[in-house]
Amino acid sequence: MQITIEIPDEIAQRLDQTQGNLSRRFLELIVADAYGCGKINTAEVRQILQLPTRLSAHIFLKQMGIYLNYDETELEQDLQTLKEFRVQ
Repeated sequence: MQITIEIPDEIAQRLDQTQGNLSRRFLELIVADAYGCGKINTAEVRQILQLPTRLSAHIFLKQMGIYLNYDETELEQDLQTLKEFRVQ
């Protein structure tokens, strides 16, 4: 999906100069907000922003000031992964 946002040119130029790629910045803000509201998960953050790893998605969310949505299911999965690594 492509979304168009209209901003006065002089403001858009200032925002683009201070924030870098304006389209990317808006996308990041939308993704961070959606994750914070529980509408998307970490895998979807990675997919939308084309981040290489789960850790990079966590780093992005931390930089945006968003806490991870980490529930008991994810904790159990991580504990199982740790057990598997210890066996190896």
